[in-house]
Amino acid sequence: MGAPQSETQDDRLLSVQEAVWIWSVRRYARTALWGLPVGAALYGWATLGVAVPPGPLLVELAAGWLVTVAMIGLAGLLAGARTRRCATTGLLIGLAGAMLWLPLLALPAGAVPAGTGIPAGSVHLVFLTAAAIMGTGWLLLGWAVFRSKLVNPADGVLLMLAAVSIGAGSFAVKPLPTVGALLLLAAGMGLAWTGSRLAPAS
Repeated sequence: MGAPQSETQDDRLLSVQEAVWIWSVRRYARTALWGLPVGAALYGWATLGVAVPPGPLLVELAAGWLVTVAMIGLAGLLAGARTRRCATTGLLIGLAGAMLWLPLLALPAGAVPAGTGIPAGSVHLVFLTAAAIMGTGWLLLGWAVFRSKLVNPADGVLLMLAAVSIGAGSFAVKPLPTVGALLLLAAGMGLAWTGSRLAPAS
């Protein structure tokens, strides 16, 4: 039997670089996950129809931005879990939906995005399609959380229920988005708390 190969300096350097990279991703995920409960609270406030000084559009845009940042953080947290492929797929689908949903959200009623060729009567349908795509991404992320064995599986169930409620609320009665926002708030608080325990601050 031959002697075991000694670890080279390049191998040790690569291991250190990988450890630093993983630590940086986890620290980002730890911070970004808190955007989920904050974004859910803002979205829930917007669904109530209460007049706010900045206006409902700015509140919904801020909520969408925070939730998108949290989506990236959640996928980063699950990068080392066994469900990382499902989480990555959910992230890519969710980002595609968010990129389509956020610009349409800022359009005034009856307006058509210039240079897209979308008919005026189809803008609402495209908006609903974007919401459905984003909801599908959250469903996959919720399933990844549920099966990861890294965080509380109940948060994954809440995340999937929130995705269904918010998505169905785009087509159905008004209280569903508010219920979905409350479920998303509960899931976000649980995930942010668990994430802070998994990745210490120092």
